[in-house]
Amino acid sequence: MIIDLHTHSAVSDGTQPPADVVRRAQAAGVGVLALTDHDTVAGHAEAARALPPGMTLVRGMELSCRLGDHSVHLLAYLFDAGEPRLAAERERIRDDRVHRARGMVRRLGELGAPVTWERVARITGDSVPGRPHIARALVEAGVVATVEDAFTPEWIGAGGRAYVDRYALDPVRAVRLVRAAGGVPVLAHPRAGRRSYGVPDEAIAGLAGAGLAGVETDHPDHAPADRAALRALASDLNLFVTGASDDHGELTGHRLGCETTAPEAYEALRAQATGAAPDVR
Repeated sequence: MIIDLHTHSAVSDGTQPPADVVRRAQAAGVGVLALTDHDTVAGHAEAARALPPGMTLVRGMELSCRLGDHSVHLLAYLFDAGEPRLAAERERIRDDRVHRARGMVRRLGELGAPVTWERVARITGDSVPGRPHIARALVEAGVVATVEDAFTPEWIGAGGRAYVDRYALDPVRAVRLVRAAGGVPVLAHPRAGRRSYGVPDEAIAGLAGAGLAGVETDHPDHAPADRAALRALASDLNLFVTGASDDHGELTGHRLGCETTAPEAYEALRAQATGAAPDVR
């Protein structure tokens, strides 16, 4: 059975509605799917309604965190979505995403890029705006050739000319908030290439001490050596390891199910969850 524990829909920065993500996952042979949109649970109900018989939905999200000056992402699974402290942080992060996106559009205008807020809002639709939406607007406007070309110092890459910082949680606090909501925290893609900060081993150990449950090791952007090193570290820290596509629809080439989590790791995740149960059709 294919278990894919990290996917995105158009509710955040994916390109397809949650129901379409479920249908594509079924077509790819995925039996257990986690929907983990950025800082929101808005897509869960639609995804659950679209579940076909025999398929399982794991409700989750990808929380925005910051370690020093670096962005870190934490996957949260099967938490109580109504728990007030975690819900308040989700809302604060989402609100700041809007302010940040508007700030980047202003800076792009100052740089002479013909990207308007109206264009970004059309691409974003009902979801929360993020850098991928602005990157798509830059492509539409002919400023860059591809979405990847937007994520450079020239434009909206970290520290770039049009980059604007945003509110994010301290990862230790995020781990504790997820645990307090009955959820299971897993560190997302800690070694994921040029667009992601390489989280140091000692930082991962600190998160493990705060209640981290697992590490996403098998990710499309992880090199074989990094996967092996993360597995060894996870074993030393008594953490389970997961694998997932981190699919964003068209933005990542529709890769649902390209990486998978072992059934025993999924069972370990389920066993630790007290905030919610998976949806099973």
